[in-house]
Amino acid sequence: MQLITLIGLLAAACTTFSFLPQAIKTIRSKDTSSISLSMYALFTLGTLLWLLYGLFSHNIPVYLANGITLIFALIILGSKLRYK
Repeated sequence: MQLITLIGLLAAACTTFSFLPQAIKTIRSKDTSSISLSMYALFTLGTLLWLLYGLFSHNIPVYLANGITLIFALIILGSKLRYK
């Protein structure tokens, strides 16, 4: 594995898993009052587009990170819509 790919995977892991505490907190508390619906909707769309970019460009760190982040973002966005 090339060093640049390893750096990309480490960066992807850091940014991706930074969403995990928020997703867990949102699932447990069902409190989404401090989360902006428009921000999370736009963020989720951007994450989807980065995922597609990574897939089409065969960039493993980009599509792996954004695939996982998209799951977390959808959980938070879905909770925001469900627990208004």
